[in-house]
Amino acid sequence: MTGNQFHLGIDVGGTFTDAVLICEETGRIDTAKVPSTPADPSIGFMAAVARVLDGSAVDPGAIAHLVHGTTVATNSLIEGKTPKTAFVTTKGFGDMLEIARQVRPSLYDVHFEKLRPLVPRDLCYEVPERLDAAGGVLRSLDEDAVREIAAALRAQEVRSVAVCLLHGYANPAHEERVAEILREEDPDLLISLSSGVCPEFREYFRASTCVINACIVPVVARYLAGIEEG
Repeated sequence: MTGNQFHLGIDVGGTFTDAVLICEETGRIDTAKVPSTPADPSIGFMAAVARVLDGSAVDPGAIAHLVHGTTVATNSLIEGKTPKTAFVTTKGFGDMLEIARQVRPSLYDVHFEKLRPLVPRDLCYEVPERLDAAGGVLRSLDEDAVREIAAALRAQEVRSVAVCLLHGYANPAHEERVAEILREEDPDLLISLSSGVCPEFREYFRASTCVINACIVPVVARYLAGIEEG
């Protein structure tokens, strides 16, 4: 079927992957359902695309719009299947992810087990630097310390790192310089900056959001690469 433009929707679920193809001109709808492939969701994605296109005899070049929904990133967090991720913050704030907001849902429950941070304490690194709340520099970034952290990340075989410096939302210069140095030392390292992911005040929420991003970036990148190769 040629001459018309089509819209393709793909939803990757835990059990099935569904594809819906809609013809813009006629309103015709074609569907396909295939088993999902949790070990490599891109396989199920490509299988669904192939089946709906074969069943409708539509040329891939006629697809004008693709909409894709997936829980790949969410599942990786829930199942704890994220690559080794590190956290870099201002000196003196290395316990930020452990302390959180000091909220205790069950104040008098002596058996309460606190959720573990996505990044363990031994992968949380501190760098000497300091900004004030307006973004003014109180202490310049210690670039040698950043290079030492880069060496430690290589030794730990860390794939992704979240950088959240105090008041980085007001002035991203130090965070950006940290990223530059880390990339110089390890070009393959994936870096998430809190000033780019969530430029808001309150360091814990900014840091935790940045850490989540750092954890799922490698997962999503691998997934999208599988789709492109397919």
